[in-house]
Amino acid sequence: MTKKITLLTLIICIAATQGIIAQEFLYGDPLPDAPELSARGKYQVGVQTLNFVNKDQIDILNSKEGKDPLYDRPLTVEVWYPAALPQDLKVTTSYHEVMGTRGDSLRPLIPFTFKGRAVRDAVPFSSDAAFPLVVVSHGYVGSRYLMTYLTENLASKGYIVVAIDHTESTFKDANAFQSTLLNRALDIRFVINRMEALGSQSSSNVLKGLIDANNTAIVGFSMGGFGVLNVAGAGYSDAFAAFTVGMTGGSKALSIHSASNPEYQKLDDPRIKAVVAFAPWGMERGVWDAEGLKGLKKPTLFIAGSQDDISGYEKGIKAIYEGAVNSDRYLLTYIDARHNVAPNPPPAESFRPSLHIDEYYRYADGTWDQRKINNVNQHFLTAFIGIHLKQKEYQKYLDLQSNSNEKDWEGFKPRSSTGMELLHASPIK
Repeated sequence: MTKKITLLTLIICIAATQGIIAQEFLYGDPLPDAPELSARGKYQVGVQTLNFVNKDQIDILNSKEGKDPLYDRPLTVEVWYPAALPQDLKVTTSYHEVMGTRGDSLRPLIPFTFKGRAVRDAVPFSSDAAFPLVVVSHGYVGSRYLMTYLTENLASKGYIVVAIDHTESTFKDANAFQSTLLNRALDIRFVINRMEALGSQSSSNVLKGLIDANNTAIVGFSMGGFGVLNVAGAGYSDAFAAFTVGMTGGSKALSIHSASNPEYQKLDDPRIKAVVAFAPWGMERGVWDAEGLKGLKKPTLFIAGSQDDISGYEKGIKAIYEGAVNSDRYLLTYIDARHNVAPNPPPAESFRPSLHIDEYYRYADGTWDQRKINNVNQHFLTAFIGIHLKQKEYQKYLDLQSNSNEKDWEGFKPRSSTGMELLHASPIK
């Protein structure tokens, strides 16, 4: 008797015999049209969680009548690093995250788990030379796991990558916005210092001797972009600092980040060699003026969506790019994308029809496949950071015609680089 074979069964059988049943897709894995430099590097990746305390910080949430109480500010960070594991070993780890915001009645916290390609607490790769440092700052709200497609990828290429959970700004503990405004830059500076200490010869951490903090890149998304630009020299306007007094119980604490503050002007950090700002927030709200943007002198890569409805594009991100006249800078634009040009793809749990759509749109873009954006980001950050931290010969991947529709961009497969723009401006003489 002839057996009936369903079409699905036939397809599975053919795929199996040809060895093409795809492995599980994890965040950051390459799509078939992923650009050249998005591929993972030669190192396997280890990951560890660390808990820091930044002592005697201003407790801006409890400032009253212009008086600023102090507290010890806790910060949890995740560190990815080259690991001493066989290159062909298939490894995964699980990251435990939540959707929602602070667990209030409108946005309850919903735990979920997703996988990455790393090994928890693996032995670091033994190297005679220390690895450059990359510090990553998430949006409001967000978490240290928001961009694992990127943090794992960079670690595989020989970087120590640390992503910060910004206290009072994560999914779990989001609080009043003034904490984010004050603490972004402070947290980033503190974490650079702590990582430098962990890599020192007197450290007891497994990364002892492996962290080259004198060769650092800082990467931020949205409010993280707001923070990294300030750390890199873009001081805030006096008008913005004055505006925040009314929302901080009369506190003038934010003036420490103002371009006109002599103390701020002393904070240039020569360890920072490159800056990446995904969709930085603030320009449309008067955070920067022309003088403040002149303070940004570090090489900077801006990444944006042309329809960003959170940070703004023409009068927001692009205006920052145009105003940073003392920086050698690039602006990569995803045409018709909105704000989410940095996060992981949306988790499967966010597809539930019963959930608020914002749980999905915390990650997704309405026009672009987030996995495509992830691969392109991996490519361009590998080029940009590689040039400035590792002196790699990657300039050809940035010396492109601005309109990606005119010709296939260097490093992209044929017909795969449409819908983007890359602008470049040199610092004024």
